[in-house]
Amino acid sequence: MGAVIPVVIVAGFLGSGKTTLLNYLLRNNRGTRIGVVVNDFGAVNIDAMLVAGQVDAMVSLGNGCVCCAVDVSELDDLFAQLAQPRSAVDVIVVEASGLAEPRNLIRMVVANPNPRIGYGGLVEVVDAEQFGETSTRHPELISHLKLADLVLVNKADRVTPEALTALRAQITEWVGQVPVYATTHGRVDPGLLFDERTREEPKVAQQLSFDALLDDHDHDDPDHRHFHDDYVSVSYTSERPLNPRALVEFLENPPHGLFRAKGCVAFAVEGERRKFEMHLVGRHVTFTPGTWARGEQRVSSLVLIGAGLDADAALERLRATVFEGDSPLDDQAMLGIWRYTPSMV
Repeated sequence: MGAVIPVVIVAGFLGSGKTTLLNYLLRNNRGTRIGVVVNDFGAVNIDAMLVAGQVDAMVSLGNGCVCCAVDVSELDDLFAQLAQPRSAVDVIVVEASGLAEPRNLIRMVVANPNPRIGYGGLVEVVDAEQFGETSTRHPELISHLKLADLVLVNKADRVTPEALTALRAQITEWVGQVPVYATTHGRVDPGLLFDERTREEPKVAQQLSFDALLDDHDHDDPDHRHFHDDYVSVSYTSERPLNPRALVEFLENPPHGLFRAKGCVAFAVEGERRKFEMHLVGRHVTFTPGTWARGEQRVSSLVLIGAGLDADAALERLRATVFEGDSPLDDQAMLGIWRYTPSMV
């Protein structure tokens, strides 16, 4: 599981704040090595570096990250380069052109044959101030939102609280269960989008706040407004094996606000002793069967990450996936798992 490099696609209309988000991730990732892929170097200023850009340019950044410029048709070749162990990249972030069709980018990532490349989700960035007018001129932007695994309503400081609430409600109506996250200046804790190298997993469900990161304002100012949403990380462990049908139902109908889930699972199925590594990003689920290490306890451990996630409700639903019967299930119970196992489809 640790060898798979997630590819996170950042899309959104021109001027929505994609590059601002990218720069923020690079400056605040606390040790994670990010491979950045952009289409249009001419519009990108990474940490105040103006990079002149021909296709296939690659620039090493001072924090161990690497920035590349490619044509979309060459993404597979670039992914192969970045996935090589000597690149030591932990995550790849693709900043799509403001006019790009995200469906094509998703297909390229999901269909990539490299076993070290995995889909890390589509993040759609919305300009809170301009989206109403922009989506009227370009209605296809609404269809792009419906593909997203996470929607960031950026520049939230430029609209009234009432307008922000109305916009988020409208987007939620379009995207359903997908988290809709308000922020400003592209400030999103990297831990929401990918695993950070130096962060320890929380021992219990806890609220993770941005305040330690965003210390460039006066917290005592009564007029100050927070536009970010805290995200929640929930950890769950069960020494009893899980019911595969119940777990698939949980993943196919996830709690509101859930963006990512990961972990390893043991199933209560006759003759099934394998360890299943599980990943969920948005609506994309994968299971990878493997083996338990010598002496490793056969325990299911999951971590859920989301914005506005109700930790207690999520834990209650996870507890309901534990198999309570006296005799193991037959192998037909695994059919839902095989549907999300790449080697089985």
